[in-house]
Amino acid sequence: MKHSILPNTNIKVSKICLGTMTFGEQNTEKEAHEQLSYAVDHGVNFIDTAELYAIPIKSETQGLTEKYIGTWLKNQKRENLIIASKAAGPMPNLKHIRNVPNFSKEHIKQAVGDSLRRLQTDYIDLYQLHWPERVTNYFGALGYKHVSENEITNFKETLSTLKSLIEEGKIRHIGISNETPWGLMQYLKFADEFGLPRIVSIQNPYSLINRVFEIGLSEFSMREKVPLLAYSPLGGGLLSGKYINNQNPEGSRYQLFPNYFSRYNHPNTQKAVEAYHKLSLDVGISLTQLSLAFVNKQEFLLSNIIGATKTNQLAENIKSIDIELSVDTLKEIERIHLLYPNPAP
Repeated sequence: MKHSILPNTNIKVSKICLGTMTFGEQNTEKEAHEQLSYAVDHGVNFIDTAELYAIPIKSETQGLTEKYIGTWLKNQKRENLIIASKAAGPMPNLKHIRNVPNFSKEHIKQAVGDSLRRLQTDYIDLYQLHWPERVTNYFGALGYKHVSENEITNFKETLSTLKSLIEEGKIRHIGISNETPWGLMQYLKFADEFGLPRIVSIQNPYSLINRVFEIGLSEFSMREKVPLLAYSPLGGGLLSGKYINNQNPEGSRYQLFPNYFSRYNHPNTQKAVEAYHKLSLDVGISLTQLSLAFVNKQEFLLSNIIGATKTNQLAENIKSIDIELSVDTLKEIERIHLLYPNPAP
């Protein structure tokens, strides 16, 4: 396994991070424990979850992912693991979470307390804000439509709350997710101006079919030392190759939840996936490993969040850390990218 250093800390995190949003929906508690143990046995020390999970969003499964991790975590050496979780932002269908969550002091403190209880731990290593409070372009929206009257919690108040939780020992470091360059700038500005905690990571989507992060955030990320936690590196599963030639395997995500992942199903997406699939065949590796190896090599990457429902998928994902793409392969990736740029943001 390869590792990264969490900025301004001495914490080493594995370049492969285990994503867990299927725990409690597609994976049972037993299967979740098997995945967690397999990942750790193969060098992964970084586990990412959220109060919102499992996915798809349902009130009856909300929190199950953290609970499953908690029943496993209580039998592990906690100091050897880096646990990341997230506080949900506002969304109309989240009335079951604090009657629609926000980033006020009251909401964040309750969110952290609830996550700690479910995880059965005294602290969370990396606590992230899952998506912005304000109306902006995230979760696949490319265009920005300004809403001036959108009320949001002051960035200073949010950072001050997180600082108090760090001082209480409940969280160690903080990050953001699904953020824009403006949002990242605000968190950095308020932290520097008022001596508040600096964010150490940004968790946004990044894959062969969604390289939007490179446009405005990658330079910010590298110059300000806020590296990327890349989620959906397989484009919601499209880059696993299982849906090539219009296949829709029984039990797959798109078969179980046909409308939920429409974010990744844009007109040119299939053409791009087919082109990358042909390239993977030409170089003698799977489409999954080509896709993950591309993400793994990015200079702005902190860790690549992989997810799986079966152990053989997990094994293939983890092995991608040992694959080095040739210069010619990278050139061909760029050629395909120019033909079908970011078809699944």
